[in-house]
Amino acid sequence: MALKTGIKAPDIRLKSTSGNEFSLEDDMQGTSCIIYFYPKNFTPGCTEEACSFRDAFSEFRNLNIPIFGISRDSIESHIKFKKAHNLPFELLSDPTGKVCKAYDAFIPVLRIPKRITYLLDEKHQIIAAYQDMFAARSHIEQMIKKSKDANN
Repeated sequence: MALKTGIKAPDIRLKSTSGNEFSLEDDMQGTSCIIYFYPKNFTPGCTEEACSFRDAFSEFRNLNIPIFGISRDSIESHIKFKKAHNLPFELLSDPTGKVCKAYDAFIPVLRIPKRITYLLDEKHQIIAAYQDMFAARSHIEQMIKKSKDANN
C-alpha cells in the first residue's frame, strides 16, 4: 500500500546519476516533483516505465515538475540504464532499501522495490500516489493527469 495523500513525504538522501548526493529537502525546496520507485534496471516493465517517463518528459518539464526514479540498483547500473535509454531525468540509488521502506515501496521477501509513483507538491506533501506492479505505462498517464489537475 502506498503512503497516503496529504502527508509530508519522507526526506530522501541518496546518490544520484548526476554524481552528487540528492536531498529532497535541500535540492527540491519549494518545488513539486515526481518520485517513482521501480524494481530493477533493464527489466522489461522497468524499461517500459522509464522510457514512458522519458517520452512524456516535456509535459512534466512544461509543468515544472522534475522526475526522479529510485531503485536498489547501483549508481553504475543506473548510469548505464540512463545512457542506454537516453533518460533526461536523474536516477537515485537506494542500495539498502531504506528510502524504499520509508515510502512503503519495498517487497521484503523479494528485497526489491514495488512500482509506486508519488506526486509531491512544493511543500513535499503527497498529492497523488499510484501503485500497480504490472501496468508501468499507467503510472505516467495518472501522473500527467494529476499534475495537470494540481496546476489548474
